[in-house]
Amino acid sequence: MRILNQTRNTVLAESAVVADTIASGFIGLLRHDSLPQGEGLLIKRCQSIHMFFMKFSIDVVFVDHSRVVVGLVRGIKPFRMSAFYWAADCAIELPEGQIDRTKTFLGDIISWE
Repeated sequence: MRILNQTRNTVLAESAVVADTIASGFIGLLRHDSLPQGEGLLIKRCQSIHMFFMKFSIDVVFVDHSRVVVGLVRGIKPFRMSAFYWAADCAIELPEGQIDRTKTFLGDIISWE
């Protein structure tokens, strides 16, 4: 799936996978050694993420049910937890630095296809 920042006309991920169950959301990227540029993970029904047992840092974009960005976490490191974003409906995990590369800000509109 492709994830776009409609506000900035940039591509957050060319090839993203959806985690839409509790198990797939909890496991997330734990089995990966890295997250290559262009890839991502969309976790549905998610207001916070954990990095327990992860091997690399990532960026995370939290969006609400209208797909508006309500939270941004840059370069979260392994064995950390993000803040809890009450308004969030989904979390998009991306390679570290992708938030800045795509100039994504709070209030931007995100879409996926």
